[in-house]
Amino acid sequence: MALPGTVRVKLSSEAAESISISPVVVQDLPLRDLIEHMLPVAGKDETRIRELLLRGTLVSGASRFRWAGWEVDTESLRELLATFPDSDPAQRFAAARCIRAVLRGARQAVEIPREAAARKGWLRRASFWDLLMETAAAADLQYAGYSYRDRADRFTAVLATPAAVVLAAGSARLRFSTLRDQVRMGAITAMDLYVTREIGILTERR
Repeated sequence: MALPGTVRVKLSSEAAESISISPVVVQDLPLRDLIEHMLPVAGKDETRIRELLLRGTLVSGASRFRWAGWEVDTESLRELLATFPDSDPAQRFAAARCIRAVLRGARQAVEIPREAAARKGWLRRASFWDLLMETAAAADLQYAGYSYRDRADRFTAVLATPAAVVLAAGSARLRFSTLRDQVRMGAITAMDLYVTREIGILTERR
């Protein structure tokens, strides 16, 4: 069957506290958007995407999508999947397009969105995000693939003890106390950085 432009989906919450009270929303979702929700789970694996479309159900984050499943035309699906980005080791880290950092250590991973760390405190010349980017510039960053969930390329680096100590001390620049405590107590040993692609690179794939 040829691919439709939109799919009528029933959308509900998967959050435990919402199971009995969350309403079911019915909407016409562009097929491309539905497949984009599948990519973090299945990647660009044609077989798995076809199985999901036929099954008619998908859990993405805290949401469950349901629709009337159908058998997909392989060639049409292949053409659509080709419009999504692929991992590209030739990509280079660009601090200006970095949107999120994840600091990893002995404890839980610390998620740091740019907007949460880029604000400068009173009389401070640099933010914690500035410190993160300085640390990244000095680290041996390695390309780790494209994240469909983040719509960004992921770069990772192991951090030497001095760099980790600097980040822990610099956590005082963070506005939110929860983040400050997580960074300071996290015994950070590595970092992941997510970088969006230039608009020209994305549009040429569509």
